[in-house]
Amino acid sequence: MLYHLLYPLHTQFSALNVIQYITFRTAAAGLTAFVISVTMGPWTIRTLRGFQIGQVVRDDGPATHQSKAGTPTMGGVLILVAAIVPTLLWVDLTNAYVRIAMISTLAFGLVGFVDDYLKVVRKTHRGLRPLYKLIGQGTVGTAVGLSLLWLTEQGLYSTELIFPFFKQFTPDLGWLYVPFAVLVLVFSSNAVNLTDGLDGLAISTFTIAAAAFTALAYVTGHAVFAEYLLLVRFSPAAELTVFCGALVGAGLGFLWYNSYPAELFMGDVGSLALGGALGTVAILIKQELLLPIVGAVFLMEFLSVVIQVASFKLTGQRVFRMAPLHHHCELMGWSEPKVISRFLIVAVVFACFSLATLKLR
Repeated sequence: MLYHLLYPLHTQFSALNVIQYITFRTAAAGLTAFVISVTMGPWTIRTLRGFQIGQVVRDDGPATHQSKAGTPTMGGVLILVAAIVPTLLWVDLTNAYVRIAMISTLAFGLVGFVDDYLKVVRKTHRGLRPLYKLIGQGTVGTAVGLSLLWLTEQGLYSTELIFPFFKQFTPDLGWLYVPFAVLVLVFSSNAVNLTDGLDGLAISTFTIAAAAFTALAYVTGHAVFAEYLLLVRFSPAAELTVFCGALVGAGLGFLWYNSYPAELFMGDVGSLALGGALGTVAILIKQELLLPIVGAVFLMEFLSVVIQVASFKLTGQRVFRMAPLHHHCELMGWSEPKVISRFLIVAVVFACFSLATLKLR
């Protein structure tokens, strides 16, 4: 909104000319998101406590987590407000890419909100049935995939896949891109959701991944960088840099209250929305296959659950002491802050590696 209100005035006030630059608006969106998140945090915590919206801890989880029971949850609503409002303020609202990213994020957040609401009402850690949750996620993913096919028909997108390290191998999926998009989005939303089990773990690793996608979105929309790095360039994708910057700012602000020991949990409304946001941005900037590298921590957490479930059903034996992986590390004797710190180091390393792959193509 501010972009549309202020930029037309740049002919009268030359200082406003800076608003045309995506780098400026990304920094402004990130700072705005951080301020909103930090300033609204105390009010959010008080409100959730007033409505007795507290965390319900799993009975089969680590014993040390029982003390977390009752901590205000559904704080993901704060993240969404802190990310979406600055995006609306600083982005070009006529951009279809940004509209798809915002709507997808909010839709995944809605699925998570219903899941959290049922948990709070029932006073149990079980919310939506897994099948219903998958149907909700799949519906959002299908809508995103169909939107991308429409953009392809307009010449604003491509259903080709870009493989890291292989610049010549770009298969075109055509209409098969829709189920592929669904798989990417269901994976990313569930992977972040599974990572959300320790204070500050999910939001800190997410913020690192969002920062990497901020850089990736910028180079994808930049004519010189995209040509130099042999990327598929769609100039409208550059506006996603502002959206990603807002996600980073919102994540840092939420971490202020979610860091160990947490005063506020994001709940599924936050984790599903953030995972959906990462997956949607990865798809829109044609870095779908780089997502597992950028979000390596999320991938490890996701695979640990898949391996654990498959092993137990097939052999009756468990590979890990407990899944997801962060619980296994806890039961190995690592303290919660140590698990968080080490996973964060892994996230930084793989985020840096993902950026390095651009030159290795």
